[in-house]
Amino acid sequence: MFNWFRRQMGINEEASSQRSSQQEKTKQPEAKPIESEETEAKDLQQKQEELNWAKTAYQNIQEQKTAEETKARSEVQTPEKTIPTPSSRESLSEDKSESLEPLKESGISTSTPPEKETPEVQFDEDFVWSSKVLASQGRTPEDVSEEEISWLKRLRQGLGKTRKGLVNQLRTTIGHGLDEEAASDIEAILLQADVGIEATEYIIDTLGNKLRDESLSSQQAIAYLKTIIQQILDEPLKALENPGFAPEKDNLNIWLLTGVNGAGKTTTIGKLANLAQKAGYSCIIAAADTFRAAAVEQVKTWGQRAKTEVIANPGKNTDPAAVVFDAIAAAQARHAELLLVDTAGRLQNKKNLMEELAKIRRIIDRKAPNAKVESLLVLDATMGQNGLRQAEVFSEAAKLSGVVLTKLDGSAKGGVALAIARQLNLPIRFIGAGEGIEDLRPFSSYEFVEALIEG
Repeated sequence: MFNWFRRQMGINEEASSQRSSQQEKTKQPEAKPIESEETEAKDLQQKQEELNWAKTAYQNIQEQKTAEETKARSEVQTPEKTIPTPSSRESLSEDKSESLEPLKESGISTSTPPEKETPEVQFDEDFVWSSKVLASQGRTPEDVSEEEISWLKRLRQGLGKTRKGLVNQLRTTIGHGLDEEAASDIEAILLQADVGIEATEYIIDTLGNKLRDESLSSQQAIAYLKTIIQQILDEPLKALENPGFAPEKDNLNIWLLTGVNGAGKTTTIGKLANLAQKAGYSCIIAAADTFRAAAVEQVKTWGQRAKTEVIANPGKNTDPAAVVFDAIAAAQARHAELLLVDTAGRLQNKKNLMEELAKIRRIIDRKAPNAKVESLLVLDATMGQNGLRQAEVFSEAAKLSGVVLTKLDGSAKGGVALAIARQLNLPIRFIGAGEGIEDLRPFSSYEFVEALIEG
């Protein structure tokens, strides 16, 4: 069982150091031909080492899968088999039909799903790139999982639209130096990717100072740009005593999910529940978005997919705080470690939103005073600057712990993550790059930057 919350990722200082050493290594543009040949030979050797690392990782993954399949087959071969009677067959059929009814109503396929939603990993360019990212974080081929490779491939593909519109233009512009015209071009490129004004100005100033002090090639300048972007994304974490974000074991953790309708809040809750269950946490969902008719049924559907109990009130327009009260009681009775609360996302009246969230907080403080409470804002990456304005409103109404950035795979504006970090000083906690239940993972600034600006 792979625990994504405890996964080793993003060794920021080491990654930054590697980029700096790369810049120092290739700093002299007037190198002699023989030195160029040595550099080229080293580059070839490095690429071969990366390829060998990837091959070893792929081989280990295949061996792990074979071992798991062999174990599964041996467990299936049990000596006793119970043959259902005709009446029990009818009962089972009825039970199955009833359990599938909510899925049919929501439009989700009721055909028997594969045991694993993640497609089989192929040894291709994406695999080699994913392996390189893991290796640069100090990982060994022996401890790399298929899930990690699959996620990094999806992340790279999901950010493809932003990358294609960003990197090539930046490399061309930076390669000619950073004069006033080039700075204006870079500003336009970054703003098109929804990086935001504050983050854009900081990037241009910092990069400009570096280029004025040193003569860098376009490749070196891009490497330095990666460092700047990662620093922006990590800045909100510096003020926190514990920058990590994971439920505490053997304790009740309550995560409030906020966000406007359509941002992916309900699906995010289902994906977080799946992530928590697979990481070994006992989890419950509270369907407290009671003002939207379809919200409760959608939460129940995702709860079934994530094999997670959902606490809901059968009545219409019930008090969200009452649902949270019942959910806390259920979590305490079942010794659950994580309670995910779906809250309403109405921005028409900020005062009502603030009052509702404040009431829920009071219920939590009274009913579960020792619980660790976090508040996550779910934002749709395709909304760009509109999403940023939503974040501003919610940051005033709720004590936000961070942001869940969804739908990165459908947007060419993945730079909004930098705007969130720079303008609102909010850390990105999770990112989504697909519609499947496995397409949401904890955020790593290093992996995000490598997927956003590679090469």
